[in-house]
Amino acid sequence: MREITRIRKLSLWIFFIPVISINLCLFISVNPDLLRDTFFEVDPIGRSGFTIPYIDGSLSISRASRTFPQYLIFKPAMILTSILLIFYWKNNNNLINDLYGISNKSFNFKTFGILSAIFLIIHAILLGIKIEIQIFKLLRRVILLSFIIFEIIAQALLVYNFYKLRDRIKSLYDPFVLKLKLSLVSVLIVVAILSLPLLIMKGNTHFKHGLEWNYFIGVVGFYLLTRFFWRRTT
Repeated sequence: MREITRIRKLSLWIFFIPVISINLCLFISVNPDLLRDTFFEVDPIGRSGFTIPYIDGSLSISRASRTFPQYLIFKPAMILTSILLIFYWKNNNNLINDLYGISNKSFNFKTFGILSAIFLIIHAILLGIKIEIQIFKLLRRVILLSFIIFEIIAQALLVYNFYKLRDRIKSLYDPFVLKLKLSLVSVLIVVAILSLPLLIMKGNTHFKHGLEWNYFIGVVGFYLLTRFFWRRTT
């Protein structure tokens, strides 16, 4: 099926583009001296001492990516990823239609997936804009939270549909990877629910930052699994 070939290709780009971009921003933040006395000199806010935020939570993704020159990497990468996500969810919708033997039905995972991509675009555009209005800061948090919630819902609904179709598509997919995708989505949901009280409370900064980095990898890791979920088709 052509949709499977497209989905396999899209999934790799959706995984590698954001992962490379945020870690490149992190590298620049930790090594600002590499760009000293150049046009791309790192803004003081975006500088950091040595840190592995996945472990120590000493730096947020926002701080590592919202200032010059890191935003030159982060913003285009997130916007491009969002566009690829829209194509990803549309192709999956077409594939599910084919597998169910129906046509032109728009499934909920497509709606939530496209909405999550739109919120990611808005978040990328607003990141780094300095407007000292409390409602604007709240709006940015709501947009980021909406992206995460809608993304996890879309992933869960898509996996649910594949689980229902598992007997029909057993020649097309790897059952072990389906279990991995189910486990990953379940962990993301449980972690989000258990972490919510700590995220709402003030303080716990290092925990929040560490969770942010690792949760982001978990969310995009779903797409890396997609690459191995489908067997190569001709």
